[in-house]
Amino acid sequence: MNIHEYQAKELFEKYGVATPKGIVASSAEEAAAAAATIGGTGLVVKAQVHAGGRGKGTFKNGFKGGVHVINTAEEAKDIAAKMLGQTLVTHQTGPEGKLVSKVLIAKSVDITKEYYFAVLFDRGTSSHAIIASTEGGMNIEDVAANTPEKIIKEFVHPTIGLQPYQCRKIAAELGFRGPLMNQAVKIFTALFNLYLKTDCAMVEVNPLALTTDNQLVALDAKFGFDDNALYRHPEIVAMRDKSEEDPREVAASEFNLNYIGLDGNIACLVNGAGLAMSTMDIIKLHGGEPANFLDVGGGATKEQVTAAFKIILGDPNVKGILVNIFGGIMDCQIIADGIIAAAKEVSLSIPLVVRLEGNNVEAGKATLAASGLAITSAEGLTDAAQKIVDAVNAA
Repeated sequence: MNIHEYQAKELFEKYGVATPKGIVASSAEEAAAAAATIGGTGLVVKAQVHAGGRGKGTFKNGFKGGVHVINTAEEAKDIAAKMLGQTLVTHQTGPEGKLVSKVLIAKSVDITKEYYFAVLFDRGTSSHAIIASTEGGMNIEDVAANTPEKIIKEFVHPTIGLQPYQCRKIAAELGFRGPLMNQAVKIFTALFNLYLKTDCAMVEVNPLALTTDNQLVALDAKFGFDDNALYRHPEIVAMRDKSEEDPREVAASEFNLNYIGLDGNIACLVNGAGLAMSTMDIIKLHGGEPANFLDVGGGATKEQVTAAFKIILGDPNVKGILVNIFGGIMDCQIIADGIIAAAKEVSLSIPLVVRLEGNNVEAGKATLAASGLAITSAEGLTDAAQKIVDAVNAA
């Protein structure tokens, strides 16, 4: 789950991370009031969407830029009116863009230098990691590719946590001395505490800015939360903006299904993440293009399978479906019942290939065979991939 910049600022304030004051607005009038409340000149109006590159983006109404510096409440009202209700296209949104329903009014700062700072979980070392760089305000992937020596990495012990000496070490490598080192240590510690206590998968601050009056502030942030821990954080769940997400992924989450939409035309319904990835790979191997990743989990119900079919068929690009189930915990009979119920409910008219193996497989296959539906059975994964690719190509 991701959150907006204005929500990130709320978390920054809660956990003591220095950040410029900001107020969110949903209308041009609210934007003007927010600018008046913050006061002074040198304010910034920022479109709130889950995408980077906003400053260089273009709205579909022709208005340029999702970030503008303004000096008066009237200017804030004018700029907000041109952003709200419009679709912003950036290099991260794709050509379809993102609808802007809120803007952030914040105090702008005069920047001397921009830095990069992030906390994330590193699976390779099974530990939390700090990633920092003197090259902030740009894609960290570009920095890693072109000047990897400018990437600082510090791994955090899983039981003793981030130590003060590690914060001082990172600060020194970024070039901070004296009072600036003290500020950096305070911000690094606060960000790590925020990351841990809210069960984040990642907190990325880009840029971490040094201002002309020698203050370190977090200007922008990207948060990723561990979905498996959200039950512990209803206040974080309340920040979810479903309008920013793929509607199919939202529907899948309501049935506890793991779904990610892709660009192909062969849909996959599989139990188990590893098996789902293997299924997509073998479809590709045999000349097809997977339309999605869909893991129904180890104990899916008939209702979940039916919901999965509806979500799959919500993609107009889907021309065929491959169901690949290995029954360990999963009962193949339940899958068969779900497939039949879904096929009847949605009046399925595209090719459907089913490969079942494992727990109660014979009963599941018999149920499918007796259904009277146009379901093609496969004996193995290779056979299944070949059959669905051939069927889609022949359609």
